[in-house]
Amino acid sequence: MLITGFPAGMFQTNCYIVAPEPGGEAVVIDPGQEAAGKVAEILAEHDLTPVAVLLTHGHLDHTWNAADVCDAHGIPAYIHPADRPMLADPAVGLGSALGAMIGPLTFREPEKVIEFVDGEPIEVAGIGFDVDLAPGHTQGSVLLTTDVPVVDDAGQETSIKVCFSGDVLFAGSIGRTDLPGGNHRQLLESIESKLLVLPDQTQVLPGHGPQTSIGQERATNPFLTELGESSRQKGSRRL
Repeated sequence: MLITGFPAGMFQTNCYIVAPEPGGEAVVIDPGQEAAGKVAEILAEHDLTPVAVLLTHGHLDHTWNAADVCDAHGIPAYIHPADRPMLADPAVGLGSALGAMIGPLTFREPEKVIEFVDGEPIEVAGIGFDVDLAPGHTQGSVLLTTDVPVVDDAGQETSIKVCFSGDVLFAGSIGRTDLPGGNHRQLLESIESKLLVLPDQTQVLPGHGPQTSIGQERATNPFLTELGESSRQKGSRRL
């Protein structure tokens, strides 16, 4: 499987391109500010045809170029209905102070929008994603998890889980909760019930910053100490 990405725009939001292999179909995850040009370069480099844009949540730094990418290729954007209003009106998710930064800029929905359903898997570009609603950063934040085939040290084919976590969980941190729709306790509950139940080997590709793993965050993330020892023991048994 091909998974590549880059930090886009002044917010350095991670945009990912995922495909079963070069030369086929692909999905684009979170094309933020100034992402469209780099997305086009990567698609051309690997001879990929995009079939969907997947949005982990509705904040502008993750959706800025969604309409451009979608409409250029005639493909849909997937987003949870709770965050869909932010596509056309980003200020809804930013509050008055940050919303003022948008100034005279206008935004719109892509021509095609499909709404995620919590717990209902999707298959796009031949890739299956589990979709789990994980509110707290926004009310429509979702985790997109897929199984990636790998070869272990013994030469046997197996798989590991890869989770695109948006702004729910970062390496050493968690998403902010001071914007409209944010709730710190709810975010921790989402992390505990949706992420810490995953195997420690699960690779986490967040919306900002470097890649990490569930095991790494369980052991070292200072924000997760609030969740208690029971959650750590529960997750550590799932290998």
